[in-house]
Amino acid sequence: MSIIGIIGGSGLDNPDIFSDPRDTRLDTPYGEPSSPLKRGTIGGVEVVLLARHGREHRIPPSQVNFRANIAALKAAGCTHIIATTAVGSLREEIHRGDLIIVDQFIDFTKQRKMSYHESFEPHKPVHTAMADPYDGRLRQLLIEACKTLGCRFHDHGTVITIEGPRFSTRAESRMFRSWGADIINMSIATETVLANEAGIPYAAVAMSTDYDSWKNDEEPVTWEAIAKVFAENAARVTTLLTRVIPNIEGEQMQGSVRVSE
Repeated sequence: MSIIGIIGGSGLDNPDIFSDPRDTRLDTPYGEPSSPLKRGTIGGVEVVLLARHGREHRIPPSQVNFRANIAALKAAGCTHIIATTAVGSLREEIHRGDLIIVDQFIDFTKQRKMSYHESFEPHKPVHTAMADPYDGRLRQLLIEACKTLGCRFHDHGTVITIEGPRFSTRAESRMFRSWGADIINMSIATETVLANEAGIPYAAVAMSTDYDSWKNDEEPVTWEAIAKVFAENAARVTTLLTRVIPNIEGEQMQGSVRVSE
């Protein structure tokens, strides 16, 4: 039986999309997750929602306990994770409100716990494969649902994850474009690595809310502008999730590390 973890934020912690919503508090060996887990069902499938930055968005990006968040979802029995995130566009063709089904990341963070491995067993090093970090089957379900719903979307995209909470300088934003990044945010790479280590199929749907800092003919990004665009379009993301989740069938998790529960 599938249990789908949803990692989200503002506009997605809406009990109206659930049947029988209830909160569960859960601690992990890595500390407390960002929020209580909200359990319920969507289309008859059990789901577990976690607010990445806390339900009141109190936790700055680099202070999110990503290890605890993924460990909590695994302990809750999640067989798959779908993450949602607001991103800045680094490409002219990715407009505000567009959805992007991410397929690659570039990690530009500098101070995060990026692994569950703090030591190896003697002569047993573990190095997690990361060539294709986003689950192909989940991505295809998201792409098919976007087509069915008539969403403006991009079926692939490389996200670069920075520390935050500050935004990029113009020089940084242009550098990220030259590296091949299509969108930018402050969370996804970290979650992706840890979900892969934990053996949980993971996919991310991003919503473009701004153009970061690279465009001279646009105002530089602000949090107020991001929140406005995200709020105006959050309903499309929830509709996408409610369309995809009932189509996810259980599958065997295969991971490289056992996350303590």
